[in-house]
Amino acid sequence: MTEGQMLVAAPVRWDEACFSVPAVRALAASGLSVGVLCEERQVLFWEKIPGIRVMGFPPKPDAKKFAIEIAAGWSGGLLWETGTAADLIDKARIGKCIGPETRALRKILTHPVNLAKEPGPVEHRVRHYLSLVEKLGVATARPEFFAPAEASGPPVKGNVMLCPDSDFGATYEWPLERWVELAGALKAEGAKLTFAGLSGARGKGKLLAGKLGESERFLEARPLAGALDLLAAHELVIAAESSLPHVAAFAGATCVTLFGPGDPTSRRPLGRRHGVARRHVECAPCFLGKCPVDLRCQDELAVERVMGVVGATLA
Repeated sequence: MTEGQMLVAAPVRWDEACFSVPAVRALAASGLSVGVLCEERQVLFWEKIPGIRVMGFPPKPDAKKFAIEIAAGWSGGLLWETGTAADLIDKARIGKCIGPETRALRKILTHPVNLAKEPGPVEHRVRHYLSLVEKLGVATARPEFFAPAEASGPPVKGNVMLCPDSDFGATYEWPLERWVELAGALKAEGAKLTFAGLSGARGKGKLLAGKLGESERFLEARPLAGALDLLAAHELVIAAESSLPHVAAFAGATCVTLFGPGDPTSRRPLGRRHGVARRHVECAPCFLGKCPVDLRCQDELAVERVMGVVGATLA
């Protein structure tokens, strides 16, 4: 497949959207005219990728209206998952609908792609997206496909953002008192801190800023795509495993992500420059939103370990 027009249904979750970026870039570089259909909250994110057309839709779109708009000019659709974007492409009756061969997508795909793998080591989630476009004959092994977006300016040395919130669930959050201790250690080394909170989380970012008497330096990162330039302005972003470090990495920031029940092997932010702080325990990764044991993956992660990762990452 080296010519034609392909409309891609963007993944809903922010981390999945970030993992799909190299595949979308590869499609665009292959000679296809590529568009991305996404929720309005993601438009600014996808517009950071040159050479693609971005079409956003509201939370409750007029399906008939959008189907008519989508139908014009697209010879194929690429569906990663079910959801509103996939439904709109289906209603537009685009002639060729491609996607992974799953039970959920089977009814709307005209060209399902078998992505079943032989047993082996855990792969990063980005391979899910790259494997599909590789089966379409698209080359993906180019470093520019994995590069961060072009930033509006260089990061400010010493600027560090802390985001204790996770929109993945309470088990993905480090204890607040550890964040207070970490903030003190960073300030002692001369860091200028800002604090971020996430929509759908429990408000630890705002609490942390208040405890430190720096409420004026708190940012509610909503919409997340609107914070891309601000994220890129920080020398370092330290965050709980959540949507934010993935978007920050895409924006061009260097990130240290605190992993608990998640798996950094498969779900760390894209890019070699980022660090992972983790206390590996017997029951991890479990990916559970509620811990059935004692949340030892978070409670046993020491501030000293995080500071060690910060030092190694900045070095």
